[in-house]
Formats: sequence, structure tokens, C-alpha cells
Amino acid sequence: MTGRDFVAEPMAATVEDGTELPIVERPSGHAAGRAGVATLPLLALAACGGGGGGGSTATATGSAEGTASTPATTTPIVVVNAAPTAVEASRFLAQATMGATRASIDTVVSRGYDGWLTDQFALPRATSHWDWLIANGYDTAKANAISGFDPSMWRQMIVEPDQLRQRVGMALLDILVVGIDQASSTWRAFAMAAYVDILLDNAFGNYRDLLGAVTTNFAMGQFLTYQYNRKANPTTGTQPDENYARELMQLFTLGLSQLNMDGTPKLNGGQPIDTYGQADVSGLARVFTGLVPTSTDSNTPTRLRQPLVMNATLNETGASSFLGTTVSGGGMAGIGAALDAIFAHPNVPPFVSKQLIQRLVTSNPSPAYVTRVATKFVDNGQGVRGDMKAVIRAILLDSEARTLSTAATAGKLREPVLRLTGWARAFGVNSPSNGWAIGDTSNPSNRLGQAKGHSPSVFNFYRPGYAPPGTGMASSGLVAPEFQITSEQSVVGYVNFMYGLIANGIGDVKADYTAILTKAADSAALVDEVNLILAAGQLSAATQATIRSAVDSVSASATNGPINRVGIAILLTMASPDYLTLR
Repeated sequence: MTGRDFVAEPMAATVEDGTELPIVERPSGHAAGRAGVATLPLLALAACGGGGGGGSTATATGSAEGTASTPATTTPIVVVNAAPTAVEASRFLAQATMGATRASIDTVVSRGYDGWLTDQFALPRATSHWDWLIANGYDTAKANAISGFDPSMWRQMIVEPDQLRQRVGMALLDILVVGIDQASSTWRAFAMAAYVDILLDNAFGNYRDLLGAVTTNFAMGQFLTYQYNRKANPTTGTQPDENYARELMQLFTLGLSQLNMDGTPKLNGGQPIDTYGQADVSGLARVFTGLVPTSTDSNTPTRLRQPLVMNATLNETGASSFLGTTVSGGGMAGIGAALDAIFAHPNVPPFVSKQLIQRLVTSNPSPAYVTRVATKFVDNGQGVRGDMKAVIRAILLDSEARTLSTAATAGKLREPVLRLTGWARAFGVNSPSNGWAIGDTSNPSNRLGQAKGHSPSVFNFYRPGYAPPGTGMASSGLVAPEFQITSEQSVVGYVNFMYGLIANGIGDVKADYTAILTKAADSAALVDEVNLILAAGQLSAATQATIRSAVDSVSASATNGPINRVGIAILLTMASPDYLTLR
């Protein structure tokens, strides 16, 4: 090793054709152990194809969405006391964390799945996003800037030890969506930080409590336009804003169609039955009137962290009817009663459970799997509904999660953010300055096409029922949510972006390849280690052989040969279909 860094040139848009990729050598004062990636012949990428992809790409076992109910096993099939292998532990961590590390794999092997979950449930949050922003002086920055939010998000996802909380919290952010770029308030970074803190703080609590916290959150109130929502005015004919009432039912709790416990729609004459109608939306909207911030002082961000309060002048106190329920009296009590009624609806357990399964484990869970998890949502075994710990255990310990399926339709496409955090965690990425300059990665042409907290709408970057049109997946009735943000452009953008990150980092956000460099001279050992930590052992023999051949095209004794061999192994793994598909 010579102690040099290398700066990778961007790949051309023809990366799929296997052309070699040059890098430009540049002396640097950085310590050795940073990757320069030389002449990398790219594997064909699984995600190519006009926002779609073939039906052979993994998207999990299960029945087609939109079919009638089928009998499902209600007895939980769980794997609790198993002694996992290292490969099994890595696959578990790919579902339960923002990425595996060698240390975390060893911990799961030692503690077992259930022991690791118990340990994670007991971990407190080290630092909230809000407190981190304050500690790093962002409360003195320009009030309407978003600076600080992305650094805090990347830092927590990559380095915080409460990895289960981080993963579940990010799943909740994909369901209970707020996007910072659509906010119009001052102190946007703080507003969004306070919202994400609510999701993380309640990730192991009760879903009903989470709904209450979300409903009275400043960022959500602004995002779905019910701050200062006014009761109807008979004189002017104005009606309450209906945004939150509609999205609360459609996206956060119930869905559009009445569901069986297995997540399939109930049918009448072969057609799904609507969960609610316009009258229900209008009735519920009356409840969510009168919510306002605690103060109008925007000189500091303080009010953005405080729950919204009730302004009696704006609030509707008359009867509000929806979903066969009538709430009257208004005030916070009326909001609580409305949320109780929605939370008690039979759609909530399968609707929320299925989406969490999709976010953590598989795109198309079987009806039996959904039933088992939804049953735990209804009753955690102690008569409690909505216990998130019980739901999370049921999802991650179910036999369908813990058994590696050989079906071609098993699994899910790894979402882009998890690819980045997986690499970052696997190879000790840090930011000595605490600047975490990764930034907003939502641009598909030169970044990831996704960034947590930057959703363009309340429907997230991708929808849980999305199926790429004209593909085998769609014709088979399967869904592949992450393919909604997958296209030729985003594939090239992802590989180019990761190429630069792996080789040189961004700002002072860099990997530490010291440990993996000890295996650089042995291509088989190198690829095996990358396969284990990054790909959960899921690279096929053919893919491993292809990567080893590329690694061996660079001599281990050449100048910078070891670091280039490491970079080749990592990038080609992350560009391979076997990695992009998490089974």
C-alpha cells in the first residue's frame, strides 16, 4: 500500500455493456485503506428495464394482491431459539437493520435471533435528531434551510447502535410519510427532525400512541394542510380541509378496500368492497379542525417540537359521523375518540402488518404470513392491540422470514438507501468532522433516486401495491414496490454514485477497509467475506466466479493492487442481481 487515494471518473451511461472503467490517480494526504477502483467490468444489473424488470427478479412468495381470501394458518410459526450460522445471521440483519457488520453478525450467532431482538428492544436512543441539530449549532443557521437534516439522518442510520429501531423507524417513515422538500415553514430541518424523532421514539411502542403523536405533530399538520383547519362556515360555504382525514384512512391505517385478516380484499360479486366513502372523509375532516401550533414565534424552532394544541374558535364541536361512528363535543377528546374508532377497525392489523412485512422482509408475503403477524397486532398475547414489539417479533421470527426460499419470486428488491447504508456499515464508514456530507440522494440520474425524509408526496417514493407494467410480475399478480423508482437512468445513477463512494467517499465520509484488505491477496477469501457481510451469502457460484475473475485481473503485488482488488469486489457485488435482490 502506498497511502494514495484515487478519484474515480464517472461511468458512462453504457455501463451495462461491460466496458472497463478508468480511474485517475491523484496523490493524497489521506491514510491508506481508501479504495481506488480500477478497470471494473460491470455485471448486468437486475434493475434495468424501463422502470420495470423481468418477472424473474425476486419479489417474494405469496398470493396475488387483489384476490379473495384464502384459508391461512393463524398459529404463529416462529424461529426463536435457533442457533443461526453466520450467513443466516447476515440475512437476518439485512431485514432487521440498516446493514450488517462483522461484529453484528457475530452477535446474532452468539445471542440468537430472539436474544438479539431482546437486546435491541432494550437499547435507548443515544441522541435524538433534534438534540443533534442543537448540539451542532444548526439552530443558529438560516431559519428556512434544511442543512443539518440529511447529516443527522445518515449519521443515525449508519453508526447508531439501535439498528432495529432505525430500520423500523425508516419503514414507518415510508408509511406515515412527511417530506421535507414540500414543507413551507421556517426551521424545516427542525420540523422534520422532530417528526422523525416521533417515529423512532414510538417504533417499539403502540401503534395507537404513534397515531396520536403523528396527528398532533407540527410537520404532519403542515404537510397535510390541517394546521389552522377551520370548521365549516355556512355563510361562505367553506368546508374543513379533508387532506388528513383522507390520508389517515387511505395510507396510514385502513386502505381503500375492506380486508380479510390475511391482507386480501373482501369481495362482493367478485369486486372489492370500499372501506370508506366521501361522506366518511367529510365527517372525519370535521374532527381535525382547530389544531394549531403552541405559539406563533418563529424566531426559534422550539414550537416545532411541541404537539399541536386546540383552538376552540376553529374547532367543530357538533356531531361528526364516519365509518359508522359518531363523535361529538370536539376538542382533543374528539380527536382521541376518532383515532380510537379508526384504530379498532378490522382493516388496521392486516393493512399495517403487510406493509411492515414488505418494508422489512418480502414484497409479496403469503396470506398465512400476513395472518400470523396481523393476529399479533390484534393481541400480543396479553390482550394488547397494536404492540409494535410483538408485531416486529412476529415479522422477523416467522418461518417465512427465517427460511431462505428457493422460489424465483422470493424476496424483494433492496431499496437504494439500504444499499448505501449496508456498504457504509459493513466497512466502517464515518465522518470525523461530523459533517456527514452524503446529502440529499433523491436525484435518480446521479445519486440513488431515494432519500429518507425527501418523499415527493404523501405516497412515498414507491407504493406498496406497485407492479411494473408489462412484466411477468404484473401478469402473475405480484407486486414489486421498489421498482417504481427503478429505471435505466436510476440504475446508472446508483452505480456511478456508489463507484465514487466506494473509491473515494464524499467529503470526509469515507470507509475504513483495513480489515478487508487483509484478504485482498486471496480473491476467493475476499469475495467470500464481501458476500457474507454485504450480500448475506446470496451471491451465486457463477456470480462469485465472475467477481473473482475481475479481482484477479489486478495483481495483488501491483501498485495499489490490494485496494483496487477490494474496490472491485465490493462494487461488482453491489451491482449484481444476486445482491440487489434480497431473498
